[in-house]
Amino acid sequence: MNQKRQLLINTIIIAIGKLSTQIVSFLLLRLYTSELTTAEYGTYDFLVTLSIFLLPIITMLMEESMFRFLIDAEDLKSKKRVITATIAYTIVGTLVFTIIAAIVMGAMKYEYALVFILFVISNVLIGLSNALARGMGKIKLYSLSNFILGASTIILNIVFILSFKLGVSGLLWSNTVANSATAIIVLMMLHLPLFISRKDLSKKTLSEMLRYSIPLVPNNLSWVIISLSDRLMLTWMAGPDANGIYSIANKFPNIIYTFYGFFSTAWKESAAKILKEDNKTQYYNSIYKDVKFFLKAIVLGLIVIMPFVFPLLVDPSYNDAYIYIPILIISIYYTNMSNFYGGIFTAFKNTKIMGSTTVLSAIINITINLIFIPKFGIYAAAFSTLISNAIVFAYRRYRLREYIKLKEKFNYVFWILLVITLITYYKNNMIVNIIMFIIVFAYCIITNKNFLKRMLEPVMKKIKG
Repeated sequence: MNQKRQLLINTIIIAIGKLSTQIVSFLLLRLYTSELTTAEYGTYDFLVTLSIFLLPIITMLMEESMFRFLIDAEDLKSKKRVITATIAYTIVGTLVFTIIAAIVMGAMKYEYALVFILFVISNVLIGLSNALARGMGKIKLYSLSNFILGASTIILNIVFILSFKLGVSGLLWSNTVANSATAIIVLMMLHLPLFISRKDLSKKTLSEMLRYSIPLVPNNLSWVIISLSDRLMLTWMAGPDANGIYSIANKFPNIIYTFYGFFSTAWKESAAKILKEDNKTQYYNSIYKDVKFFLKAIVLGLIVIMPFVFPLLVDPSYNDAYIYIPILIISIYYTNMSNFYGGIFTAFKNTKIMGSTTVLSAIINITINLIFIPKFGIYAAAFSTLISNAIVFAYRRYRLREYIKLKEKFNYVFWILLVITLITYYKNNMIVNIIMFIIVFAYCIITNKNFLKRMLEPVMKKIKG
């Protein structure tokens, strides 16, 4: 099976596991926004973002290193060394975090101390189990685990929020239980104990893996800092209500990140495997073209559909979030394209460039927030994210020329349509919105017809057969 077809199949398998629960989760936005105040939702969002910030520090992203090194592992001995090194380092990192967090949050008498610590540990577990499933080539198991995780999280959210009225604690507990249970199931199915042995703990392997993963840490931290600085500074300078509004505004652009995430998971593996092939330049360019057209279609499609779906999904108390959504949607486009370039850098095992670019971006983001949030509030946070993400995108594209030459062609039609779509979005006239929806839908189909044909081809063959 050729690599492009395998990439598509892996993406579909991953999407099946995640998409259904993502849709249900989105439909529950009405529940969250009606049962939680803007301040409460802002607190929850801040704790989730903080945990995402802490995870790379705790694990040094050894799970990502494990995934990449397992792809190259050719025998059982090599796999044992990689997995043993990862587990050993992760255990130590998690213990250190638990001790420090317990002391600090205990001294602060923080209301959510216990559940937050357990929430972070559960995220370490689920990250480890997902990386191991992918590294072992168990894409279907990875997809199934994400379906189980999403479904159990949603059920527990409803129980803890509606029945027990636990608010922020309920959201944290539901995620903690779901993460932990799913991770344990996956690790048992992968027979993890068979791949762990003290005699296979190799300092050389651990050193090589850390050399790969450590440069990824500032990259991940900087992406989180870009998001965390927005939330911290909004909470500090504009109050938790502003952060709650901003958090809901981010929910819709994250649809694009979710869709790209299906592909990105499969892309990292595919980009690494094709590296040894003679046709890698042609392959990278073909995928690059498809990804650009697809992401641009989602950007336009999401903006044009928001006037219809926003009032249905979000409680009126969060209506102010509507005006910031397009800015964040465009920002997510640059984030995803930067991650696409990152997949190629990762394939070449050059992770340093990823860290340096996002560190610069984080500095720019924080600087803009400090200067402009006091005056412009949420607008400043949204635009700082857009500007910083665009800078990472531009610099990575420039540096990528050292490894591979990707063909570039300016898409005038897209940018003209984007400007018109933004104007109609803010004018918010129902008739004009319907007309723009039809135009954008036609554009999306035309520009992605070859991609859609490849996706539907296997289905049509089965129907005819």
